[in-house]
Amino acid sequence: MKKKLVQHTTEHFKKVFQKSPDYLFLSPGRINIIGEHVDYNDGFVMPAAINKYVCFAVSKNNDAAFTLIAQDLNESYQFKVTDDLKPVNQMWVNYILGVLHQLKAKGLNQGCSIVFSSTIPMGAGLSSSAALECGIAYAMNKIFDLGLTKQDIALIGQQSEHTFVGVNCGIMDQFASVFGKKNSVIKLDCNSLEYNYYKADFKKYSLLLLDSNVKHTHLTSGYNDRRQEVEKGLDILKHFHPEIKTFRDCNEKMVTDLKDQLSDTIFKRCLFVVKEIQRVQDAAMALNISDFKKLGALMTETHHGLSKDYEVSCAEIDFLVDAVQQEKSVLGARMMGGGFGGCSINLVEKGTEKALIERISTAYRSQFGIELKAYKVKISKGTTEYKN
Repeated sequence: MKKKLVQHTTEHFKKVFQKSPDYLFLSPGRINIIGEHVDYNDGFVMPAAINKYVCFAVSKNNDAAFTLIAQDLNESYQFKVTDDLKPVNQMWVNYILGVLHQLKAKGLNQGCSIVFSSTIPMGAGLSSSAALECGIAYAMNKIFDLGLTKQDIALIGQQSEHTFVGVNCGIMDQFASVFGKKNSVIKLDCNSLEYNYYKADFKKYSLLLLDSNVKHTHLTSGYNDRRQEVEKGLDILKHFHPEIKTFRDCNEKMVTDLKDQLSDTIFKRCLFVVKEIQRVQDAAMALNISDFKKLGALMTETHHGLSKDYEVSCAEIDFLVDAVQQEKSVLGARMMGGGFGGCSINLVEKGTEKALIERISTAYRSQFGIELKAYKVKISKGTTEYKN
């Protein structure tokens, strides 16, 4: 799959520019094992890079001219790096311009010809945008020796999204894309950016993503509402417990004791956050001892919290998670990502995936009239130069 993508991208570069590219880079998408909606609540997340990539074929130009070719969209864009870079109507271009705008301040003054193509499914919540941003930043750093660290590259990707795309995202997606390590998940502190790797060799189990093929429109408004609700809840908790600075300083009892002071909605939101922060710690311990049954149970607990307490799931995703609960081959499942659609992530016994996909697809089609997509993924290394 990786070699096929590289070949596909290289051939297109040769066709357009009548020469071979000087460099090839791969930048992966990501999953999040556990730690959902806690990146903006002072929590920890547990992402990993996966074997779905954006491939970049790149050659240096002798002047300041850039040519960008999005092979999958059959679109291109040309400009000079010396131009005053501003957002444009082609949204995919903005992810790249936002990165280059920052790199100009780091000394970038020369152009490139770039063709890119991807195997990361669009709109499935696997962070194709972070892979695009970080891949461009990594490539420019390597080619022009800009002296950036991996952390610099992740932060540049995030800043591009904030300024040129208008999405106020956290750091998890870019961090996972850059810092990914084969057969390891990253436990990331989203505040300090301290991180640890945990071995995730799932042995006789594999990760299966079931894509609901729906994206309900209230994703942004629902996300903003949740942020306001938990901020209000934290203020109330701080009022009664002055020692509390963040949700990390809270425990379940503190929240439960103040149920009458918190509205029913805010109580549920805060309870989810405190429990999810603890679940990430428990998941790290489970991975340390290869207790995959415990990890699966924690994933399923997370889903119930996201669905019932944080209320960011939807009928289609709840159906996919509920449908696998009776399957002996499935250790755990949950909604992954911002919510209101997207994918469920499932920890399943190797060799049972095909039959499971057929059963769930049939049931899902019968219930909703929607075709299910399924992706088997492996945990891979982060953004890197590809050498033949």
